[in-house]
Amino acid sequence: MVPPLETPRLRLRPLELADADQTQELFPNWEIVKHLAGAVPWPYPPGAALGYIRDIALPAIERGEEWHWTLRLRTDPNRLIGFVSLRRVPWHNRGFWIAPPWQRQGLMSEACVAVTDYWFDVLGEPVMRTTKAAANSGSRRISEKQGMRLVATCESEYVSGTLPTEQWEITAEEWRARRQNPR
Repeated sequence: MVPPLETPRLRLRPLELADADQTQELFPNWEIVKHLAGAVPWPYPPGAALGYIRDIALPAIERGEEWHWTLRLRTDPNRLIGFVSLRRVPWHNRGFWIAPPWQRQGLMSEACVAVTDYWFDVLGEPVMRTTKAAANSGSRRISEKQGMRLVATCESEYVSGTLPTEQWEITAEEWRARRQNPR
């Protein structure tokens, strides 16, 4: 089971099938998908959000392999504005997206603190690793702010094509030390 999480400005609600309609409305946006894995279909077809939630995300949650939350403002808890996920997949432990109207406000940084705490403190994982397109400056800023370090570069397939890729990581000990002594 995925518990709800809260931050000062957000409610992170466990993903459910009822989230498909709002996801389908928000997600097919080039600014959201261009730096996501090439497996994401583009153009995003009708019904794809329902298929993803029903056939991929919810079964992975039931198997205890993934944890998915929808992001909602505390002031508007019925409106979905993005997703954040954790996965026990090498180099893809945390992933996220947020719709453009809510970008560059620090909301995803808040969400990432909550789910990173969950990764280390509840799931007991020793290290978090993420992979991102080097051009994804917003995602990179979150990794930098959270004390992750760049450990490797390569190339990967994204919706927008083959791009330079960065691999980032942080250990549980590093995360806890940073949380106790924020800069």
